[in-house]
Amino acid sequence: MDNLTHTLTAVAISHAGLNRKTRFATLALILGANAPDLDLVAGLKDGAAYLKYHRGITHSFLGIVVLAIMIWGVVYWVGKRIRPKPNLSLNAPWLLLVALLGTASHLLLDFTNSYGVRPFLPFSARWYAWDIMFIVDPLLLILLTLGLGVPWLLRLVSEEVGARKSRLTRGAIFSLCALAALWGLRDFAHRRALSILDSRTYADENPQRLGAFPSPINPFVWTGVVETEAFLHVLRVNALDPNSPPEEVGTFNKPEASPALEAAGKTRTGRIFMDVARFPWGHVGESEDGFLVSLRDLRYYTGPAQSRNFVADIELDKNLRSRSESFRFTALLRPGED
Repeated sequence: MDNLTHTLTAVAISHAGLNRKTRFATLALILGANAPDLDLVAGLKDGAAYLKYHRGITHSFLGIVVLAIMIWGVVYWVGKRIRPKPNLSLNAPWLLLVALLGTASHLLLDFTNSYGVRPFLPFSARWYAWDIMFIVDPLLLILLTLGLGVPWLLRLVSEEVGARKSRLTRGAIFSLCALAALWGLRDFAHRRALSILDSRTYADENPQRLGAFPSPINPFVWTGVVETEAFLHVLRVNALDPNSPPEEVGTFNKPEASPALEAAGKTRTGRIFMDVARFPWGHVGESEDGFLVSLRDLRYYTGPAQSRNFVADIELDKNLRSRSESFRFTALLRPGED
């Protein structure tokens, strides 16, 4: 998920009651909710490094515990040097708990989208994804903003007229309940979309493997990917209308094995890409100088207009040696994930 969603969720968790357990609870939660994305600095090197390390060790169970302990240590050290607030002490056990809740909330939110997480690193590199939430989900942002923003505005008004300062607890609880309700709605629609995809044949072939990935606005519209024996189909699915056939977005012939495709898969970028991709598809183009192999993950294909999203390009010479490698991922294009 995007960092604004992580931050608003952390604020909601804090104001639901944890901010009355210890000083700096909100700060520790916000830091914890964003700390796992420190792995984004890997993208400063190149696209392949971003692909390799994003959602890596900082998004694992081990990583969130280590990050939480580090945040707890820094906030506690700083907090002991700041004059305490009346009636609220700096409680070390509670501060550690809220820091851990912050990092855990990041892992849980990222698990809900299509990119997924690898929670058992460094022991297992297997990906897990719930596939129900878009990477920047406008509905969720609206619900969190309303839940936290409206009580805050009412609080400002009450202060202006001299009334007793109200707490934001009810708004925070509303935000967290709305988050859970949206997850439930999207999970229901996701299961319906998968059922619709699995109930049909495609070019007289039965599905061998399939997935459904969310759209940013409508929780009932999904992008489906269906693998059959000879093809990969990308389709638009309406979970509210099981009798309507899915709309074809693109059909891809499974590529035949070739030395160029095999060589591209053995390059650094190719290996990293294939470790991440769930529905990989490759295309080999030949020129006078060699070959250009394009690898894409069809989870992120939405049509020819955005056909270069989540694509690794590997240029090979005539001897199948790598001449250049690149990777492109525009995270805000649908169907997403961070």
